[in-house]
Amino acid sequence: MEEIRLNKYLSDRGVCSRREADRLAEEGRILVNGKPASPGQKVTDRDEIRVNGTAVDTKVPEKVIIALYKPVGVVCTTKDFPGEENVLSLVDYHGRLYPVGRLDKDSEGLLFLTNDGNFAAEITKASGHHEKEYEVIVNHDLTDSFVKRMEKGIYLSELQKTTAACKVKKTGDRKFTIVLTQGLNRQIRRMAESCGYEVQSLRRVRIMNVQLAKMKPGTWRFITGSERTELLSGLRKKPSGRRKEQA
Repeated sequence: MEEIRLNKYLSDRGVCSRREADRLAEEGRILVNGKPASPGQKVTDRDEIRVNGTAVDTKVPEKVIIALYKPVGVVCTTKDFPGEENVLSLVDYHGRLYPVGRLDKDSEGLLFLTNDGNFAAEITKASGHHEKEYEVIVNHDLTDSFVKRMEKGIYLSELQKTTAACKVKKTGDRKFTIVLTQGLNRQIRRMAESCGYEVQSLRRVRIMNVQLAKMKPGTWRFITGSERTELLSGLRKKPSGRRKEQA
């Protein structure tokens, strides 16, 4: 029987992403045959594997990708916190899911949920340069210099990074769209703040070829057919003509 790495075994069965599996193993929350697992450990279907005390089903489930319109006020986590609503509470799906990437609590829009660890790993890989588009409203009128600064890249001292070049288009006195190919923590809010603006509304409307379109807050749908085929095909394409992200 073939041995595979523990993190791949768990992601294939929709338990969590590979990165999350490594973290859980480091925290001692995974047992293999009654003993604490280690990141990188290899396992087979003959092994008894428990995550947070729950036995892992050896059967590999059907891979699903869900598009969710995350509303403002909902958190991107699989955990239950008192007084907080998480994204899983919005989806009526009888199986394990976890969010791919994040949208902060004050933001809304398109979010992927999946049980496919390989998909999650590929779409969150920084080197993939996968496009994500946002609609943003700020607290006072936009200037041409603001647009140029945002497009060129801004050094964020708190993250010690300069944002990669991006596409920005003014769509109203205080509205603009921005297309990013990286996902730094609260990136758009930090960028706007560095230019003297405060984000009042932020909505993600597209991830690669998948559009939010006419979805309403709190609604969800399976990504299937040609839309799914194009999405997965896009993950396999190597980026071309991209400027390297600055450190």
